[in-house]
Amino acid sequence: MLSRERVLCTLNHREPDRVPIDLGGTRQSGIAATAYHRLKKYLGIETPTRIYDLYQVLAEVERPVLERFGADVMGLNRKTVAFGIRNENWKPWRLFDGTPVEVPGDFQPVEEEDGSLTLYHPDGRPMARMSKDGFYFDRLDKYPGAAHADPATLELPLLSQQELDELRAAAESLYQNTDFAIIAPLGPPYELFFGLGTGDFSAWMMTLAQEPDYVQALYERLTEVWIENLRRFSAAVGEFVQIIQFNDDLGTQDAPFLSPRMFRQLIFPFYKRGLDWIHENTQFKVFMHNDGAIFDFIPTLIEMGVDILNPVQTTARGMDPHRLKEQFGDRLTFWGGSCDCQRTLPFGTPQDIAADVEAHISALAPGGGYVFASVHNIQANCPPENIAAMFDTAPTIGKYPIAK
Repeated sequence: MLSRERVLCTLNHREPDRVPIDLGGTRQSGIAATAYHRLKKYLGIETPTRIYDLYQVLAEVERPVLERFGADVMGLNRKTVAFGIRNENWKPWRLFDGTPVEVPGDFQPVEEEDGSLTLYHPDGRPMARMSKDGFYFDRLDKYPGAAHADPATLELPLLSQQELDELRAAAESLYQNTDFAIIAPLGPPYELFFGLGTGDFSAWMMTLAQEPDYVQALYERLTEVWIENLRRFSAAVGEFVQIIQFNDDLGTQDAPFLSPRMFRQLIFPFYKRGLDWIHENTQFKVFMHNDGAIFDFIPTLIEMGVDILNPVQTTARGMDPHRLKEQFGDRLTFWGGSCDCQRTLPFGTPQDIAADVEAHISALAPGGGYVFASVHNIQANCPPENIAAMFDTAPTIGKYPIAK
């Protein structure tokens, strides 16, 4: 089977020849630049390592690596993935740990007295900061919900004709020159729950609980812009893209952030409006990234229009893979689930990794409806031999029929 055919087969809950594999297709199934650079050295691949996501310091995964591990998915991203900085005019740079990388030409962090790095807005306001010897940037902006922004005057980004032309050219090239399934992120301008509180999450949680009229007005505005962007996006690339992604985080590792009842009353109607538009007007499958202990939300997410759930954090409370598959596997595709990027992948042995991969594929893959990926991004401290063990085990264990 070709990759695109394999992915679509499993998304339609049929068994392909083997479990499809994702390495770097999304900003939630990617790999930190340090880990990627070490992995390439381990594989004998000598190419520059580019950071395409400056926020999470994620590497652009190249074709030789994708082909080496049998990956089936590629992401379609805008030029401005993070902080409004266009991914172009690449220049050499080094991470705190000495890893040589390439970064966009307009990436100009300022080194502070304490050794941290700060990105500034053109007007001089700090935008994001990476602590000395850190691995990521932390956003410093207060986002609309936390800032209690006026929905009527809030400036929200609409896809420009330049962005649409760039996306169409990239999507058409991927579609015609590769057989990868193509996934594209396009959610609301801000995550309707978690993302609106960046900068002061506690303030946003209190607003959410105490000011339903304000929250509804804000959601109305965000959803209007989201649907307009969906119209523009689908008109530009709809014939080339198979999967559309949006993100939110409803759970910690031990419990949800909010009750399913509150989610259903306040947030569900607005997400459903956007997802209904997608299902009624496009052929896209809908992918939701949603961390943590979210088992009790899953029936509502399915009703909302989610086709694919990621990252399937099986170490979170209540997220047993067998239970997930048994209760929701006929209606939901699971994307992720193996290996655990917090413990097993960075600190286990290659044998531990292989056993983890086998256990999760056996639980989640029978009958289709499963795409293999790590549980969220592969972190900087993951040994290359462990990463290789994960992706080398998957094609063998993931051949259908799957041994239970």
